[in-house]
Amino acid sequence: MDAGSYDCGTSTYPLLGYTIGEMLNRIARKYPRTDALVSVHQGIRYTYEEFLERVNDLARGLMAIGVEKGDRVGIWAMNHAEWVLTQCATAKIGAIMVNINPAYRTYELEYVLKQAEIQTVIVQGRFKTSDYVGMFREACPEVDTSRPGHLETEKFPFLKNVIFMGDEPQRGMFSWSQIISRGREVSKDELIARGESLDFDDPINIMYTSGTTGFPKGVVLSHHSILNNGYIIGEGMNFSEKDRLCIPVPFYHCFGMVLSNIACMTHGSTMVLPSPTFDALEVLKTVEKERCTALHGVPTMFIAELSHPDFPKYSMKTLRTGIMAGSPCPIEVMKEVNRKMNMSEIVIVYGQTETAPGITMTTTRDPLERRVSTVGRVFPHTEIKIIDPKSGKVVPRGEIGEICARGYCVMKCYYHNPSATNATLDENRWNHTGDLGTIDEEGYVKIVGRLKDMVIRGGENIYPREIEEFLHHHPKIADVYVVGVPDVKYGEELCAWVMAENGHTLTEEEVREFCRGKIAHYKIPRYVMFVTEFPMSITGKIQKYKMREASIKALGLEDASKIETA
Repeated sequence: MDAGSYDCGTSTYPLLGYTIGEMLNRIARKYPRTDALVSVHQGIRYTYEEFLERVNDLARGLMAIGVEKGDRVGIWAMNHAEWVLTQCATAKIGAIMVNINPAYRTYELEYVLKQAEIQTVIVQGRFKTSDYVGMFREACPEVDTSRPGHLETEKFPFLKNVIFMGDEPQRGMFSWSQIISRGREVSKDELIARGESLDFDDPINIMYTSGTTGFPKGVVLSHHSILNNGYIIGEGMNFSEKDRLCIPVPFYHCFGMVLSNIACMTHGSTMVLPSPTFDALEVLKTVEKERCTALHGVPTMFIAELSHPDFPKYSMKTLRTGIMAGSPCPIEVMKEVNRKMNMSEIVIVYGQTETAPGITMTTTRDPLERRVSTVGRVFPHTEIKIIDPKSGKVVPRGEIGEICARGYCVMKCYYHNPSATNATLDENRWNHTGDLGTIDEEGYVKIVGRLKDMVIRGGENIYPREIEEFLHHHPKIADVYVVGVPDVKYGEELCAWVMAENGHTLTEEEVREFCRGKIAHYKIPRYVMFVTEFPMSITGKIQKYKMREASIKALGLEDASKIETA
């Protein structure tokens, strides 16, 4: 009997039954002299033995300022060594790390601090035009008159500790070195005892993903889901202690945090950070200088590297594998990466934050055609099914339906958001992705579209409703809808359809200026179209697919819409 579009990933190896802290202890004992972390832009190089020592120092420092198991510790920073140390130190003491997107501005920062009930927050210093400490002070002016560790603010009742990710004195904040010094107040035995009190099913991370309700949702993940997802990813790339992974993808995102960092930590591989944020030239330099064997990125990053005028100057001969993920991967780009960057074993991963994130993956053993035209087969120890969105029944193989996943990888819930949780996780713990796809007779999955009203711009998941909610604050905007339109560089861009209030006129620049400094730069619409009505169905529902079609035609994006993706 045909099982229909259902599959379960089998494996010759079991899931890991450790906490992240236990796993790091084991790897550090096994590969003490192997490089664990190289931050090129900071001039930092730690072996696994040194890395573990610094993680433990930070963990004890956090305990010393009162961070308990289950407390939320936010980190608002780019790709620095301190981010990875925080990731492991919070896991060691059972605190729940909250990833705060460094592209966020005051409006979004305030929301996350409140929604996640953050008790301790780590804030990086200035980067280019972004003054993180200044933005934090704008959101929480009470820090100026508070002693470190004694913040009291009505707006953020849970927030007590603010840590500056540097050593320059900041009013009301602990410096990084102060936290490390405070760690001497906590014994090594106390840290060990805290670790022994933890369970691998404990929640350990909250990662925000935009939501159709107009506000980001906090995805709660456990040690078990994150650790095993990263481990399986590393297995899929044949990682070992000899591999050195160049990581230009952001840590606040599940790509950098799990597919990159945890994949390395579970295999004794080296995490190599080329720059705080993506810089194509720094990636090329780092791959050559550090003799990287693997490279991660969203399609936009690989395109930028391949097209950089200095690309021919740098040797890519040490590269072997890596991941292209985060948004639909153009087939021709995959082929170029195979050929020009020596990445004959590059793979594609498909998933979402709610699944830790990987659900399916191609492998280094798959034929090239499979690796460039599909998103692979279901992960080991994971179930997948494709259903008719209306009936909920599994569709026959080869037919289009909604992709659902179940297993160790699935999130616990959306933090303090039971209605959103129940809309995504059904009574049988199937995670409904909202993505449309097919599965063939050999188990290979292809993504064909999305049920959710989501735009993926350069690997960033954007839900238009959030931007619509924000733009509704503009006094001259009567109504607004945002759709995704195709883009050669980023995969998709945002187009806002704006209806002005009677008697008012607006310009595209006015709309964008309203957004600047208040929402992340990637959420600011590239295109703005002014209209007097919106396409609607007979029942009065907005027809966004018609808006997208009209936008493509009006903006001359027909060629971009024809790019084939896996």
